Amino acid sequence: MVGIVIVSHSQKVAEGARELALQMAPAVAIAAAGGLPDGGIGTDFQRICDGVEAVRSDDGVAILFDMGSALMTAEMVLDAYDGDIPVKLADGPVVEGAIVAAVSAGAGMDLDTILASVRQAAQVPKLQ
Repeated sequence: MVGIVIVSHSQKVAEGARELALQMAPAVAIAAAGGLPDGGIGTDFQRICDGVEAVRSDDGVAILFDMGSALMTAEMVLDAYDGDIPVKLADGPVVEGAIVAAVSAGAGMDLDTILASVRQAAQVPKLQ
């Protein structure tokens, strides 16, 4: 089953998105990698690396990110990663994307299908 890492500048945002996603797919391995080690706002290379290691599976890992330096730091993690499983960025909204990714992973979808589903989550209108 694909693992998921949620990267946010805020530890609370990452943990909240993780909590919501686990409500929908409790069997999926999801790590929250938000904020700085001192509790401040920002992104941390090591927290993301630790998240990838915590959720890694042979099926791969999807990394969701909120904005700006979260993307940059996640890209640095990918550049430094030398493992033997696929680890890819999921480009979509963090909260909705985390839920879509978790449900998709729980249903046994492969990594590329999950990434496509997360991208589509950005297109779902919230008002009808």
